[in-house]
Amino acid sequence: MVATSVYEREFAFSEKDFKYIRELISDRTGIVLAEHKVDMVYGRLSRRLRELNLGSFNEYLSSLENDEQEIIHFVNALTTNLTAFYREPHHFEFLASQLLPKILKNKSSKRLRIWSAGCSSGEEPYTIAMTVRSIIPENSGWDVKILATDLDSNMVKKGSDGIYNEDRVTGLSQQNMKKWVQKGRGETAGKVKMDSRLRDMITFKQLNLMNDWPMKGPFDLIFCRNVVIYFNKETQGILFNRYADMLVDDGHLFIGHSESMYKICDRFKLLGQTIYKRLS
Repeated sequence: MVATSVYEREFAFSEKDFKYIRELISDRTGIVLAEHKVDMVYGRLSRRLRELNLGSFNEYLSSLENDEQEIIHFVNALTTNLTAFYREPHHFEFLASQLLPKILKNKSSKRLRIWSAGCSSGEEPYTIAMTVRSIIPENSGWDVKILATDLDSNMVKKGSDGIYNEDRVTGLSQQNMKKWVQKGRGETAGKVKMDSRLRDMITFKQLNLMNDWPMKGPFDLIFCRNVVIYFNKETQGILFNRYADMLVDDGHLFIGHSESMYKICDRFKLLGQTIYKRLS
């Protein structure tokens, strides 16, 4: 449990403060903060106090009641954004070797829609785009669109810009580097930018998964990896069912390596390695 007394730190931070923050982030986003996250919460939000020249958490939390703009900063600060190009590579191997060839062969229309839900800073949707283009070339006549959404508006902007430090792309193959990545020079040395042909395939939008979804779908594929792990089982079930509603009859859902639908949602069939197919 969090100690009832205030912490001996730069700012007083009580159990009451932490409880309020946990309830607020849960109400706003569905994210469940475990009790052992107290140090993380203090560290991330204390930066906001410094930036706003506030002297206490009590003052900061009071300001949240009537400041929707600061609520955005509050949510962004507490959102975990861990990602990488080709993270959990078996998903992209399955996509390239099995799923995309099957779609090319069997789909009646040349329309492909993919959603990266919880896209973080954009590495996942760019990886999806590179994988798609390795099987479905630009001159194929296929209409391919990728929607990339995230709760954190800062991450959405970073993904949309498509600019990363060079060390973020060290795991990409030489072929992908040559075809899809532009190295910066002069003032942009040490940076890389994703090719406009990939960026044009992807639409980045800020979206709270707990709110209404403005898009109608349907999607052929949805990637929602390492997102539902932050929600309780009830919320996970609601999300999985909403994803099923947004997929075509034989659509596929990819989730994170530590996530499962077991005893949560019965509308999908597990194909293996956290790859699911929607049941008709």
